[in-house]
Amino acid sequence: MDVLECLYPEYTCSRNAPLKCDRPTETAQEVKGAKFCLDCGFPATLPLPAELEGRRGNYQATSYLGVRGMGRLYAGTNLKDGQPVTIKEYLLPDRCFDVEDIQKIKDTFKQLAGVSLADGRIQNFRLVQAWEAIADSTQKRCYLIEHSLPDTKTLRQYLREYPTLDSVRIGEILNQVLQTLEFLHTQKIRLPNNQVRLGLAHGNLNLDSILIEAKTDREFYIYLSDLALWEHLFIPSSMPKSPPPDLHRDLISVGTTVATLWAGGKIDLASEQWGQSDLPLREFICHLSGSSGQFESAAAARLALLKLPKLDRLGGALRDRDQQMDSITTIAPSSQRWRILAAIGGISSLLLLGTAIWYLLLRPAATRSTDARLMSSFADVNGVPTGEFSYTGEKNGTWTNILRATKESDRTLEALLTKPKSDLASTFGYQPIASANLDSGSKPVAAVIGRQHQFAVTSLTTVMTDELDRTPVAYDGLLVFVAASKKDASLPTKLKGQITIEQLRQIYTGKLTNWQQLGGASLPIKPMAPTEIEALQLFKTLVLKDDPEDIALFTHNIKPTDTTQTQQLILKEFDEDRTGIISFSILSKAWDQCSSYPLAIVNGDKPPIQVMRQGGKQIDPTANLCAKNSYLDVTSFQSGGYPLSYQVFVVYPKDNTLPPAGAKFAELLKTRQGQCLLGKVGLVPLQPMPDKYLK
Repeated sequence: MDVLECLYPEYTCSRNAPLKCDRPTETAQEVKGAKFCLDCGFPATLPLPAELEGRRGNYQATSYLGVRGMGRLYAGTNLKDGQPVTIKEYLLPDRCFDVEDIQKIKDTFKQLAGVSLADGRIQNFRLVQAWEAIADSTQKRCYLIEHSLPDTKTLRQYLREYPTLDSVRIGEILNQVLQTLEFLHTQKIRLPNNQVRLGLAHGNLNLDSILIEAKTDREFYIYLSDLALWEHLFIPSSMPKSPPPDLHRDLISVGTTVATLWAGGKIDLASEQWGQSDLPLREFICHLSGSSGQFESAAAARLALLKLPKLDRLGGALRDRDQQMDSITTIAPSSQRWRILAAIGGISSLLLLGTAIWYLLLRPAATRSTDARLMSSFADVNGVPTGEFSYTGEKNGTWTNILRATKESDRTLEALLTKPKSDLASTFGYQPIASANLDSGSKPVAAVIGRQHQFAVTSLTTVMTDELDRTPVAYDGLLVFVAASKKDASLPTKLKGQITIEQLRQIYTGKLTNWQQLGGASLPIKPMAPTEIEALQLFKTLVLKDDPEDIALFTHNIKPTDTTQTQQLILKEFDEDRTGIISFSILSKAWDQCSSYPLAIVNGDKPPIQVMRQGGKQIDPTANLCAKNSYLDVTSFQSGGYPLSYQVFVVYPKDNTLPPAGAKFAELLKTRQGQCLLGKVGLVPLQPMPDKYLK
């Protein structure tokens, strides 16, 4: 029986399936403003058009598409940029959830719904990407805003059109599902609450959560959707709880789902009535589903799949298709993606392209950090377009701050980067723009979209659209600091040189007000914050987890103060040893000084991460910060271990008709010369630089 027919028995639906029933939709159409089905009282569909307000934008639901998994689907539009989106509506009806559970589910949904790569790459591994999770504060509903894939359908829908699939199509569906699972199971994944996990189980693989985008009978792409991480939040308590997501259980689910597909909808794995046209593939699926053993991993299963007799001859073609997909680093609209694929010619070119992409993007970060071969200097970068190019960034932001630094022959970094190649008539003029409120978008990013500037340098890539591409050029981060002192009773000593994310949240929302509450002396806590708008926005995300109530308390209680003034105030109060100041700032303003001690950060139950080093070791409260031999540990940023780290990107349009000014500027910054210049002014290079280059 379809699981949707077992849901919500508390509602006496005439079809015994309230979520799939047409009456809630008919009610919304017949009765203006109706919120409940006239027959059984189940929540009605949204009255269309309906506008939804999110943190990252506003969205309009324009048409009802049907049901997928635990929610209803609507076609919609992002009102900020006009891009199409798919809106998935989850319901928390009164008769199935109590009030306390509803609030917990809403809070958890916002923290967990959506995944991205922890290292900041935008990689298309055929997982339907969530753009934003919205918990409706006025109704018992939640919404997931997804990137639109309008030409896809579920495997259940596909099965109705093609009830008899041959083994070749079954084999390729398996290949693509296992490839995506291999990626999901092995990569470092970042959740919306900024938690990083090494590998993530899907936990909800079935005919409804696996989507297919079919161009022809033989040409299609498979996508995975609806991870259990958030999908299972909306299973009513009256229903049996699903087992927790597990990597091996994912493989079993793939096996049983594909066997069901091959058998035309109903399956008994022990039956002899399915898979007779390809017995080796049938045996593989039985092994995958656990009825005759178990594969160690998705990678091992996929390797075995491509060695099967009927698929071995297709292995090369399948791998070429994989490389094509890997070469597309964002989920572009379908028509655009197929134009890209059509332009890629020749198997040999594909192999070279796939190899290059694997080398640059898919190798483990540790490997890239030790053997990546950087071009030596600006002079080695070819293809820099000639002309005058303007670029932008936040007026009171990291990039504006470091451009003013004089670390190379008494010239500012801005002067060095204005004309990086003396032999070319190419100039890059920086024109910063101030964003009054980043909640409504980044003005520098908007200026690039509007073509007022060729590119921008920013850390705020959550405000990007599909029109833009981005290239990471360095790491940045927030340092949290208190007054430095070697006295036994000093604040750094009492805190053991560290502080937790949760303690920071409580301090900056006014819940902790005295250092005695954290083991220090009886001294009022004086929380301060910098003026850089990027730093404030990232603090709201990384520490306050974008919680509206906490952000409101933070904004009301904390008045931003320039970091230099904060450090001067610390020095002024230092002699009395009575300064209870705590503040945070961007690296370039906080790391190379000795008035304050940068605290190690503890995220949950993980070990503290201290990014400052002296003599190859982490600093502690006894360190002499005035010795000027401290440096930032690149590996703490590379691994994603430091909870307050983020990347700096060059952002530019995806428009091949424009000169590649942004892409080439990023390439200049990623040379050894560029990385060392950035390292000297307080950013962190993408990989460790030999000491001789940093002196």
